[in-house]
Amino acid sequence: EDRDSRGFGGQDRGRSGDEAKMSYSRYRSRSRSVDSSDVENPGNNLFVTGLSSRLTDRDLEKHFSTEGEVIDASIVLDPWTRESRGFGFVTMATLKEAERCIKYLDRSVLEGRVITVEKILLTAAG
Repeated sequence: EDRDSRGFGGQDRGRSGDEAKMSYSRYRSRSRSVDSSDVENPGNNLFVTGLSSRLTDRDLEKHFSTEGEVIDASIVLDPWTRESRGFGFVTMATLKEAERCIKYLDRSVLEGRVITVEKILLTAAG
């Protein structure tokens, strides 16, 4: 079987090749829309794993707001099914609040699942 016939690269699901490529391109451009000023992580961006499929962005925000001001909370969805992929990202207002989240929320229970909370390590490309 070649790569496209298994549905990788956005080439399956009953769409014509051009249609699938357009859809895949739009998805990729959204996921990679990082402006150059965001490349360095000041330490307040967190990676969260172990999330329940029932969890919403709002639930995630509420859980993290116990440790400080949440700027953004988003759960990553599968581009085809729109179901949770079980992980997400949370941006706290300050580094201190993010460190509190790592200290107190890592290995905490959310919707019956033990979650992990880690700092995202990004470096400038180049």
